[in-house]
This record gives sequence, C-alpha cells and structure tokens, in this order.
Amino acid sequence: MRHTISVLVENRFGVLTRVAGLFSGRGYNIDSLNVAPTHDATASRMTIVTRGDDTTLEQIVKQLQKLPDVIEVRDFREGEYVDRELVLVKVKVDSTTRAEVMQITDIFRAKIVDVQPKSLTIEVTGDENKVEKFIELMEPFGILDLTRTGRVAMPRS
Repeated sequence: MRHTISVLVENRFGVLTRVAGLFSGRGYNIDSLNVAPTHDATASRMTIVTRGDDTTLEQIVKQLQKLPDVIEVRDFREGEYVDRELVLVKVKVDSTTRAEVMQITDIFRAKIVDVQPKSLTIEVTGDENKVEKFIELMEPFGILDLTRTGRVAMPRS
C-alpha cells in the first residue's frame, strides 16, 4: 500500500542525507521525495511517498521522529490531505498531430510552455491519476522527454 508522509524539518545541511539514510539503511523504498522550504525560512517540508503495510509505516514514522532536526511527522491518510504533482513532458508533433496534442492538453487544463517545430513541452499538474492518464494519452505521439516533481501534499485541516 502507498503512503504519503509529510516531514517538517529544520532547514539545515545534512537533514536530507539522514532521512534518505534511514530509508536505505532499513531497506525501505522511496517512490518519490520532494523537499522545499516552507513559509518559515528555518524549516523545510519533505513529502515522501513510500510503500508498505501499516506495521512498516509505523516503524518509518517512529524512526523519522527520532532523527535530529525533525520537527513533525505526519502520515497522511486518504481524504485527509490535498496532493498534486507537476510534470513537464516533451511530446513529438508534426503538422498532422499538433492540433490533437493541443486539444488533449486543453481537456486536461494543462499548459504548453514551449513550442518547437517538432515538439511541444507541456506542463500538467494534478493528482496521480490525472497525470498518469495524460502521459498515457501522449505516448502514441511519442514522448521525447519527461520529468516529474513527485507528490507534494498539505493537510485539509
């Protein structure tokens, strides 16, 4: 089962290394990891997506809470949070496919951020299902390049 964990940490050198070391040292995999400063310049938020059963997740949370510089750890349960991901995807186009790619982009409320003679670079944001479906629809045109931010999340309350 996939879990989203939010970790508020002191914005200090080496914190990311310690968190990543905790996961690798115990054989836990990270599906995605996003780290960015918060509105408080002394703190950063890590959003970690990992897989495991409830017992594994409980161990991860306990171990994270023991790390120096960790302020708060939250395990987001379904419905308790809002999450988004940003993807940039470069799609191969020609004169016959450009309009169709642009139409699909509009349907998904995505944005074309770069136009080249033989490609379009598209920015799409949304939950994982939306992003995956958009990528699936772009594959027949030819995906030339793709990068993803990983999930970011905030509590609803």
